[in-house]
Amino acid sequence: MSLKPIHLYTHAGGPNPWKLAILLSTLQIPYTQTFVPFSDIKKPEYLAICPNGRVPAIVDPNTNVTMWESGAIMEYLVETYDKEGEYWVKEGGERWVGKSWLFFQMSGQGPYFGQAIWFTRYHSEKIDSAKLRYINEIYRVFSVLDTALEGKSYLVAEKCTIADLSFIPWNYHILRLEGVDVAMVEKSYPRFWEWHHRLLEREAVKKVMSEREGIMAEEARGK
Repeated sequence: MSLKPIHLYTHAGGPNPWKLAILLSTLQIPYTQTFVPFSDIKKPEYLAICPNGRVPAIVDPNTNVTMWESGAIMEYLVETYDKEGEYWVKEGGERWVGKSWLFFQMSGQGPYFGQAIWFTRYHSEKIDSAKLRYINEIYRVFSVLDTALEGKSYLVAEKCTIADLSFIPWNYHILRLEGVDVAMVEKSYPRFWEWHHRLLEREAVKKVMSEREGIMAEEARGK
């Protein structure tokens, strides 16, 4: 029986929903999207789907599951639809290593990269010390990944898994942030650099990130 499309609640600018679009496309799961404007994200209609009032969230009509938090959704998608474990580790110690990287992305990459963007672009006051603190945290995360990738092409199980895919949108976004020394990153963290660009060459990733760029360009023209 063919799958019904999963419904993804997303936003063009936020990196987290695009992790799910990448995974859905990678797994060839049909999906539809609702782009939730920031003005609606705390309204009761959306809070009934995501009590935290953030994107992403999904509604899966195949299982009647409604979920929020991108890392949890990534685990749900591979546990439910990747029966062969092509993009996850189903058992053994490597499974827990994969979870460690997924949780690190959720707790150590996304939030800190988000703060770097906030203090660089959006904070009402210019606070150089705060900006520097989070820019340095970007480099620290790159260093962690670079060290972990020594002698490896991927983070776990010698294959591309959701542990790798989860990092893509935030890395893509942050390497375009003013104040980040991209030339230094390429030179100082070569394993990270090669891994990131290897992931960007995946067909599903190219498709989804191209879609995101198109949507953001259209939004910019409309402002």
